[in-house]
Amino acid sequence: MLSLLLDAAWMTLGLALASLVGGMVLALLLSAAELSQRRILAWPVVLLTTLIRGLPELLVVLFIYFGSTQLLFLITGEYVEFSPFACGVLALSLLFASYATQTLRAALNAVPLGQRQAALALGLGRHQIFLRIVLPQAWRHALPGLGNQWLVLLKDTALVSLIGVNEMMRQAQMASASTYQPFTWYAAAALIYLAISVLSEYGLSLAARYTRRYGG
Repeated sequence: MLSLLLDAAWMTLGLALASLVGGMVLALLLSAAELSQRRILAWPVVLLTTLIRGLPELLVVLFIYFGSTQLLFLITGEYVEFSPFACGVLALSLLFASYATQTLRAALNAVPLGQRQAALALGLGRHQIFLRIVLPQAWRHALPGLGNQWLVLLKDTALVSLIGVNEMMRQAQMASASTYQPFTWYAAAALIYLAISVLSEYGLSLAARYTRRYGG
């Protein structure tokens, strides 16, 4: 049983990391659209992030899992069941991105406009300015918020157990049901969650120390 719980812990970590990558990509795209001067790009982003942040996380997971199947059935007339893991990653990515978008937007706005204007005066291109001047400083501002959102994402992986993903909480539930020792298995799952969180906190502290080389 313990080996199954450890395998489920790897599933949980893989689910969280995949959702982190997907969520960061989405957050970067959404924050760029929201900061653009085109309302046709900004308003849909505001509407989407407000909608997702206004719904319970569990409801978002269920909407993605059951809604994707229903939507495809309405379009094609065929019933296709999507992978619970893929739906879980998509739902968690959307949840992470809806909060990370605001964090990244605030971090990008925190970089003084004068630095961008000075870089333009020196002849740097916009892509060079963003990658070499704006982004390093923005990460320093965004890292604390993104770190907290990563820890929330890690705990939210437990929600996908309800759509059939064999992550750690689902495995702990099955182990407790078969052994009649719920406290033992839930406590074991709690210790694993805490271990991952502590390691994450340590990694985030190293990352914060690294970003301070840009000053401030």
